[in-house]
Amino acid sequence: MTRLQYLVVLCACIAVTLPLEFLVGARVWRQPRRLGAALAPVLVAFLLWDIGASAAGTWRFATRYTLGLQRPGGVAIEEVAFFVVIPTAALLTLEAVREMRARVGDAGAREMIS
Repeated sequence: MTRLQYLVVLCACIAVTLPLEFLVGARVWRQPRRLGAALAPVLVAFLLWDIGASAAGTWRFATRYTLGLQRPGGVAIEEVAFFVVIPTAALLTLEAVREMRARVGDAGAREMIS
């Protein structure tokens, strides 16, 4: 179980935030181009940072907590997934809050008119 720890945490992040897409109407996964445009800079910047830090010996990815699969540059596959999952979860949360605020704002405006 220890080797799956990183993946379990990422899956939990998805499991907690994915319902926001359907229950609240966050519309993040339904707009793949927008999602890709939001993720690309994060993915590139932090992967380059990780590759540089790994090459310099600043840090490494413990195979005890990962599957041991590494991308070129010594970056664990779970780290790559992290740079997709966590920003996506943040976007889902942000869009869900925006959607809920819009609903509350619409309901409040209707009450003021009545």
